[in-house]
Amino acid sequence: MDKSAATMATSFTLNGEIVQVDPTAGERLSHSLRERLDRKDVKIGCNAGDCGACTVLVDGAPVCACLMATQQATGRKVETLAGLVKADPDAQALIESFQHHQAAQCGICTPGMMVSAVALLRNAPRPDAAQVQDALGGVLCRCTGYRKIIDAVVGAHAADQLVLAPIELGHNARRFDGLAKVTGTERFGDDVAPAGALLARVIRSPYPSASFTLGDIAGWQANHPGIEAILTAKDVPGLNAFGVIPGFIDQPVFAVNHVRFRGEAIACVVGDADAMATLDLGGFPVEWTPQTTLSDIEDAIAPDAPLLFEDRKGNIMCGGFVQCGDADSALGAADVTIEASYKTSFVEHGYIEPEAGFAEMVDGRLHVHACTQAPGMDRDTLAAVLDMPMADIRIVPTAVGGGFGSKIDVSLQPFIALATLKTGRPVRMTYSRNETMQSTTKRHPAEINITLGAKADGTLSGMRFDGDFNTGAYASWGPTVANRVPVHASGPYHIADYRARSRAVHTHCPPSGAFRGFGVPQSAIAQETAFDLLAEKLGMDPLDFRLKNALEDNIPTVCGQVFDQGVGIKPCLEALRPAWELAKAECAEFNATQSAFKRGVGIACAWYGCGNTSLPNPSTIKAGVRADGTVVLHQGAMDIGQGSNTVIPQIFAKALGVSIDGVTVLGADTDITPDAGKTSASRQTFVSGNAALKAGEALRRAILQQANVGPDAEITLEGGKVTVTDTGQAQTLDLSRLEPNADGYVLMAQETYDPPIKPLDENGQGIPYAQFGYAAHLVVVEVDIALGLCKPLHFIAAHDVGRAINPLLVEGQVHGGIAQGLGMALMEEYIPGRTENLHDYLIPTIGDIPPIETLVLEIADAHGPYGAKGLGEHVLIPTAPAIFNAIYHATGAKVTHAPATPTRLRAALQEAGHA
Repeated sequence: MDKSAATMATSFTLNGEIVQVDPTAGERLSHSLRERLDRKDVKIGCNAGDCGACTVLVDGAPVCACLMATQQATGRKVETLAGLVKADPDAQALIESFQHHQAAQCGICTPGMMVSAVALLRNAPRPDAAQVQDALGGVLCRCTGYRKIIDAVVGAHAADQLVLAPIELGHNARRFDGLAKVTGTERFGDDVAPAGALLARVIRSPYPSASFTLGDIAGWQANHPGIEAILTAKDVPGLNAFGVIPGFIDQPVFAVNHVRFRGEAIACVVGDADAMATLDLGGFPVEWTPQTTLSDIEDAIAPDAPLLFEDRKGNIMCGGFVQCGDADSALGAADVTIEASYKTSFVEHGYIEPEAGFAEMVDGRLHVHACTQAPGMDRDTLAAVLDMPMADIRIVPTAVGGGFGSKIDVSLQPFIALATLKTGRPVRMTYSRNETMQSTTKRHPAEINITLGAKADGTLSGMRFDGDFNTGAYASWGPTVANRVPVHASGPYHIADYRARSRAVHTHCPPSGAFRGFGVPQSAIAQETAFDLLAEKLGMDPLDFRLKNALEDNIPTVCGQVFDQGVGIKPCLEALRPAWELAKAECAEFNATQSAFKRGVGIACAWYGCGNTSLPNPSTIKAGVRADGTVVLHQGAMDIGQGSNTVIPQIFAKALGVSIDGVTVLGADTDITPDAGKTSASRQTFVSGNAALKAGEALRRAILQQANVGPDAEITLEGGKVTVTDTGQAQTLDLSRLEPNADGYVLMAQETYDPPIKPLDENGQGIPYAQFGYAAHLVVVEVDIALGLCKPLHFIAAHDVGRAINPLLVEGQVHGGIAQGLGMALMEEYIPGRTENLHDYLIPTIGDIPPIETLVLEIADAHGPYGAKGLGEHVLIPTAPAIFNAIYHATGAKVTHAPATPTRLRAALQEAGHA
């Protein structure tokens, strides 16, 4: 094919209309649809056909648009979600069913899921679960755990009693922001840049440890027309470093002459779209000198190990410590003891939306639009890096296609901000899948040693815990992990004699950061599986052993903290007892007649402190009434799929005493919403929910004061009027007589909530969190002895959420957390330099997640809004140890290194005596 033929116009039918584009040779259909035809409902998660987010229908068949050349669509019929939802009856049914079942959380995979589902429903209007799994198997989801998606497609033409708008607390309610997710109109980080924006690409190190020298950058730029700027460390006007913990701001925006991990940034090239599309960065002028690489903890802490930071005494960044009683004496006096060692691997967050956004100058101020979990922290970071007043910076978050902790750290924000300041033009950037997996934070690998002791009656009588965590090249949230782990490593149990130590160790690996649990899932694997070994040695049932030692009201934690109410771990365990007894009997019956396959049941518990550890953790929420009667809620708690855009307004409306339908919600934006804190550590329902409750109550008082009525009066919002009814007498407030404030409100309330905590002393004694949430998971697994494969068959998850503000959202969080915990247990292992895509790095698919039953318990918390407790992290923590305990129950094989890949599991089976 000659060049003219390769670039000739291509026409096809798109959503019922004939369109024409001029693609370059081999241009992806996904690129043509998004960039030339503005079909931003087609999402791109990998550009490799691994995630399926870009699925469209071509002549009725689902196709990954990123794997199809646009020229191949010539004369064919292409359908995207935006076109389907306008007239296709199957798509319209899915709109309702997906919302009814909570089948869309962050929403980035939803277009691919729904388009694939339409293709199925056209041929099988009432499919069964197996058909759905086959049809949607090529689309990955990281939020939902898939089961709600299966339910939504199976029930698309059979849904009854549909959940409509959010209503009274405690009832299933649709997401407030759900419609945009299921119609393809939600705008994510790569969907918002203006036409003509410049593109930026980062030059990254191919080595995990190396010195480097930059060459003739100006000459290289002169030979590449269309390149507008090249940024290096010399272009950073302020602090050439970022981080999240004061005292640990250590990661360069651009490395100066030495890199500490593969993927570290050394420069950024900015140019017009055409130039950047064909730019080969392989010839960028840089000379590398590879150096010794420390890839694991053992190498990094060796006495002769080279230092990652020359101004430090060693590679141990920091540590954490909690001690109560005398663990050594108690263990020495114990009737039964066990010792065990465990390892866990790097885990990739695997959100389907790569980091993306754009920056622009507006009236002399910098506006940054990006997917983020922490807009306030982004602004703080950019102010330091750019040496600009925070008042001159505006962070406008887009929708976030999954985060799970990694998008708390900044990623591309400094690059696009610097590029815009230098060029004066809008600059956009979207990480490739390889780039996000290579350069962003991971879950900390851990090496843990644990010793447990008990009396003959099963009472725990001592625990010693030592955990080293690979924090990678830079700090990120490593200090938080090091401090949180010793507090949680006991699990939700009473252990009077306890010592736990943790260390965060620098290596030449990608920085380890926040990932749903901040190190607690790793410690729970050790503690909960060791508990089963101890129970076996005592001759006790694992459930009974846990119940005997579980925390209760008025019993001190290992930090000496005492809760006089709200400790819900025993109710969680008791809720599992019927299923536990039944599963043990059924597994025994199955195993009596089978040799190639064995079944087992496992149980594990979790607790998790909501919010920062012994540190201030405030959220602020603002609300007001306009002169036209509109009630506006400024809701700055970022929704990354977990549902804060729904739960926070629900709490506010309840406190105000009105229907949520009458409330206008403004989302996170540092110009218009106060800082509600980062979305992490299961804090938003608890902390921002309390701030919303206080704001609702304060605004209610202001309204009732204007009406001069008592506190029990009813407020109604309807037709632009605020009506107050007291003792049967109704009055409509005359708001026009009130003077609007600077925000345009005639009545306004702004309230802050900061959980009551106290610092920990040198022994970790104090009040680290105002509340904990509690959970217990049960799983039945089937193990293929010959192949070393473990297949979970079903889960039952009991969760004490204090008060279920929205039970449908609770179930969504439980399902998603279990899916991630299953991945951590059985398949997910990030290896720097080797598993930097979603083909080599495996996350669970729709066929991997078995049925999940959620048991919602409500043991109210004194500090939670209407008694509610956090949930996000809790659901992942007990999943992996429950699976490992089930494997042990089935086969006697001890899993001591997560994930239990077939190779590792087969070795453990052989060690346990299976030929």
